[in-house]
Formats: sequence, structure tokens, C-alpha cells
Amino acid sequence: MQQDAELAAWIKLSLVPGLGGQSLRRLLAAFGLPQQVLAAGRGALARIVSDEIAGRILSDLDSHAVGAALEWAAVDGHAVLTLADGDYPQPLLETPDPPALLYLHGRRELLARPGLAVVGSRNATPQGISNAEQFARAFSAAGLTIVSGLALGIDAAAHRGGLEGAGSTIAVLGTGADILYPQRNRALGERIAREGLIVSEFSLGTPPHGGNFPRRNRVISGLTRGCLVVEAALASGSLITARLAAEQGREVFAIPGSIHSPHAKGCHALIKQGAKLVESAQDLLQELGMKGFAVPPAAADPAVTGMLAHLGYDPCDIDTLCARSGLTADAVSAMLLQLELDGKVAGLPGGLYQRTS
Repeated sequence: MQQDAELAAWIKLSLVPGLGGQSLRRLLAAFGLPQQVLAAGRGALARIVSDEIAGRILSDLDSHAVGAALEWAAVDGHAVLTLADGDYPQPLLETPDPPALLYLHGRRELLARPGLAVVGSRNATPQGISNAEQFARAFSAAGLTIVSGLALGIDAAAHRGGLEGAGSTIAVLGTGADILYPQRNRALGERIAREGLIVSEFSLGTPPHGGNFPRRNRVISGLTRGCLVVEAALASGSLITARLAAEQGREVFAIPGSIHSPHAKGCHALIKQGAKLVESAQDLLQELGMKGFAVPPAAADPAVTGMLAHLGYDPCDIDTLCARSGLTADAVSAMLLQLELDGKVAGLPGGLYQRTS
């Protein structure tokens, strides 16, 4: 079929060793679609790329890999999206380095929805994980598709929260789309493939490699309207995603934390550099101009409402609230986060909380 031949040409070009995205786009600009590139002579190709690369383009060394990719794409729920496809996500297309191919497993239509990157530390605190999951759930309920990288910690929590709302979630991998990494997140990745979407620009079978993960970060930010950093140390890879988001013209958001916590230093640095400080889900939605969406009000929970009475009107810490309510610290923290998401309570420096009205 002509369609298979066209896709095979795209896949073959993407597999040429040493042919980067910029050079590939130059070839497309010069010759047209990949089939025209492959039909060009070595001399013509060598005017755009090196003679060595031109020779690799015309070789048949990757015929087995091309066939395997076509077979994978023919499976129900799988697809290979190219720059020429009409549903290639426009926000990513407008970035400086859009991938020529995207391997997809799951709900392709999620690429057309407004997205929000939610990223953070792999070594997150329990509070950071709770924040990521609950904020992501609220944003997903408001219509945003949560985009993250399937890493441990904040990424995994963001995906779990996204799956609980209508917006669902997209996991962008630093491996081939057929390899779910890390192993501890395999079950989560399989659920995302069923209910959300797995995306990778890397060829099938690509194993975890350190250099691929910073590269995939530009896709995470490129698919979205903004990037929220939940928790990050100063050396966190999440700051790479935030920087790329800013360079791509996306809004950058950060949740503040304790001035004493190393896990908050990266977020505080971003805020100093101009990132929007986020205290509630509504803060971010308003910044994105999502007036057509609203976070659905949660059903009234007497215990959560009662926490306001225990809080009173003066700043109070969790230990005091535990003593007043007779609840565990985990229960009190969960209730305070819900009240924060509802805009009824605000966190203060030093681990204190206070009513906002």
C-alpha cells in the first residue's frame, strides 16, 4: 500500500545513524517527502548532508527495523505519527526541534487537547507526591491533559492524578515506546497505554540512556501550554524541562515549599526567575486563561469542613491541628491540601497554615 510505503520511508530516514532532526528537516525542505529524499542521488544528498550520511541514507541496513516498526504500528492502539500528518500536535510542531516521528500507544486524540506538564523530583517527599497527584487530578478534571515523563516520584504521581480526571495523561518516554522504564512504573505505564497515551520519538527497542531523557523533556514541554514544577532540588532535571518550556514560550509555574527544604530550592529559584507561584489549582487555570473550564467542587466532607474549625483564624501548624482534632498527621495533611485546592486555606512559611477567608 502507498500509505505503508510512505510511512516506511519516514521510519527509514529516522533510523539513519548520525542523521539528526535539523539535517532531516533540511533534506525534507530540499527534496519534499521522505520518498523523494530516498530517490535522490548520493551527489544531490551530499549537498545537504555529509557524503557518509548520504551513503547511509541510500543503504538497506535498516530494512529489518523498518519492517518491525511497520508491524508494531499495525497493532490496534499503536501508531507512528509523522511531521506530515494532519493531527501532528500543533504546539510541538511550532517548537524549534519537533521530532520527525512520534511512536504512540494509546489514545491518540489526547494530543489534540490542551496539555499541562507536571514534573518534579524523582526523590520526592510524601507531601510533594501528594501535592502532585491531587493538583494533577484537579487539572485533569478541569480539562487539561497531564503530561509527564513516567519517572519515579512526582512524574508518577502526576500521571496517577491525571488518570482520575477527564483530561487523562500522556507519558513521554526516554526509551522506545515498547519499553516501559523504570521497571517500578511498569504497571502504571501499562495503565497509561490503556487509558491515556504513551509517546516516544525514539525507535522501538531503544533502551534507557542518560542522554535521551533531557532530550525527551523538550517534547514534554512542547506538547503543553505550561509547565508546573511541584518539587525540585537545585540540580533537578525538572529544571531542564522548565527552562525548555520558557524557551518555547510556555508558562512556567512552581509550587513553593519550606525555606528549609532542599526539595523546594529549585521551585524557589524558578519563582525568583519569574515563574508563577501556584498555591491553588485555580491560580494556574486563571493564568492559562481557561475560563471555559472550572475545577468541579468536591462533595462536602464534614471532616474536611471541620478542620477549618480546628484551624481557627490564626496561623497554625500540623502538630497543633493533630492535637486539636485527634487525627494523624497524614490525615490532617490530606485535609489541608484539599482545603488549599479549594482556596480556603493557604500555606505559610515555617509549615504554618491559615484561612484565606
